[in-house]
Amino acid sequence: MMNKMQKTTSFNDNFQTGLDLDQLARAIKTWSKELGFQDLRISDATADMSEAESGMFAWIEQAYHGEMDYMAKHGTKRSRPFELVPGTQRIISVRMNYYPPKAADSWSVIHNGENAFISRYALGRDYHKVLRSRMQKLAEKIQDAVESFNYRVFSDSAPVMEVEWAQKSGLGWRGKHTLLLSREAGSYFFLGEIYTDLPLPIDSPIGDKGSFCGSCTKCLDICPTQAIVAPFKVDARRCISYLTIELKSSIPAALRPLIGNRIYGCDDCQLVCPWNKFSHSTEETDFHVRHGLDDVTLVELFAWRQDEFETKLAGNPIRRIGYSQWLRNIAVGLGNAPYSETIVAALRARADDPSEIVREHVQWALEQQTNKQKINTTTGG
Repeated sequence: MMNKMQKTTSFNDNFQTGLDLDQLARAIKTWSKELGFQDLRISDATADMSEAESGMFAWIEQAYHGEMDYMAKHGTKRSRPFELVPGTQRIISVRMNYYPPKAADSWSVIHNGENAFISRYALGRDYHKVLRSRMQKLAEKIQDAVESFNYRVFSDSAPVMEVEWAQKSGLGWRGKHTLLLSREAGSYFFLGEIYTDLPLPIDSPIGDKGSFCGSCTKCLDICPTQAIVAPFKVDARRCISYLTIELKSSIPAALRPLIGNRIYGCDDCQLVCPWNKFSHSTEETDFHVRHGLDDVTLVELFAWRQDEFETKLAGNPIRRIGYSQWLRNIAVGLGNAPYSETIVAALRARADDPSEIVREHVQWALEQQTNKQKINTTTGG
């Protein structure tokens, strides 16, 4: 500890006489590792983003953003950092692994229709809070080292094209499923950014989008709802993550059977990606499984009262969708599950739920269960 303190003191003294930006960048990367980030890279905030910007507007023009009005609201602030934070010269991008160790095998859960599948990033503590807190600490370390440092921290919380900036920084490349991929870590990680006016040295990209995907189309082929309509293009209106998290209204009836038992997010495109053989489980305990959410039945979760939902999911990203949307999603899962008298009883118990949207999806689920019962009776199954 004494060595670190002495090194930091010497480092600060150097900055009093002249700002060595190369030295600062190296120190920032060291500090980031100490704070639990697996990698940190720096990109030029004034870099040409015209291609990404035009692509973003074309995507919105095709209405692929669905009900996510905020995607269109901020316009060029997403692609022009200086419009969002005046004076921004550099973007510090970080990544942190999230895949929880000892979590139940994802495919085993998905293939068990009575169980609930929750995207593996949402089994522990809300990543927004964890990353923002760590990046704030990193920013404070930088501030201690320099006399003048203006910055703003982001973690999926503002109009920031985080994958584009992460790609430009060299953290990875955009895969055909639109997520960032790393040769060292696959895709099971969170991204965060610090916008700053410090003219730090810039890291080099390792490649453009799809650089190391080759002819592979596994992510496009596996998507349950065929939401990846072309390489690097997702129609959010069909994406299960959008349908179960972002969509506040009714889930389109035609898509409900395709959702299966995925009640919060979907990992299929990541599960089949060859690069995830290089992924690593997180050492961050905040992202470890809580309340057995990695392997739990739909009926058990559907029985949670609102106070249980609020208490058990306190500090979890799932809590953000609210109790009614949670029940809506589970009802769809129950409708897709194999016929069971237990499931029918659970659904009937919520047939008169105060929420209209819950009642609608419960009724749909009951109809699905009734149809399955008839088939079983006819076939003797």
